[in-house]
Amino acid sequence: MNKEDKLILGGREFSSRLFVGTGKFSSNDAMKLALDSCGASLATVALKRANLASEHDESANILDYLDSSKYLVVPNTSGAMNAEEAVRIARLGRAAGLGDFVKLEVHPDPNYLLPDPVETLKAAEILAKEGFKVMAYMNADPALSMRLQDAGVAAVMPLGAPIGTNRGIETRAQIEIIIEQAKVPVVVDAGIGMPSHAALAMEIGADAVLINTAIAIAKNPAEMANAFAKAVEAGRSAYLMGASCAVSFKASATSPLTGFLNG
Repeated sequence: MNKEDKLILGGREFSSRLFVGTGKFSSNDAMKLALDSCGASLATVALKRANLASEHDESANILDYLDSSKYLVVPNTSGAMNAEEAVRIARLGRAAGLGDFVKLEVHPDPNYLLPDPVETLKAAEILAKEGFKVMAYMNADPALSMRLQDAGVAAVMPLGAPIGTNRGIETRAQIEIIIEQAKVPVVVDAGIGMPSHAALAMEIGADAVLINTAIAIAKNPAEMANAFAKAVEAGRSAYLMGASCAVSFKASATSPLTGFLNG
């Protein structure tokens, strides 16, 4: 990876463009091994899974398995049904010492878990004013992305497909517009099910990707995490080298034979 190609998000530099979620793993040990093996630079955790009391039960508290010296641990507001709940969860995480970074999620629909754009924007405006470094999970809506950036978020996180579906980058056209207009990092989140999906997200110019389900449910999560890490690096390198080549509907010979045949 090009050492001069740096990712700065919320005033912090990240060594890897692979972010990993911590849900759905068969055990906390499996989750820790996957994170440690792939070199992820950021891990998100649902506050509802964290024991924020003074006592620690290592069999239950996921925070005991997350090494904050290796990656930034970012609480998310998963489970929030509206802006009020999301703000309350974020404030709880900050009060518990988890810092100012927060992944903002507001998805009241239990069937599709699609983010609520109105409540997400409302929460983002409040949290940004309170000094939170908001990473806003959102539908792949360019207009909403601009509104969130105007509100002061640190990153926008458009979905590739509904969360947990592993269907890939179904919203490519919208994400490309978001990337073109972005003033903050764009992190593609949700729907990425294969390393090739992650590579595509990076090839079109995303600054990072966040993966959870595809790694957590793999036969070997640590090896799958490594596969995603390699895909992210390859996709980013391709983007930097001009991967977006012009598409043609006609063939073009790579080695013209005219001169050879007439020689």
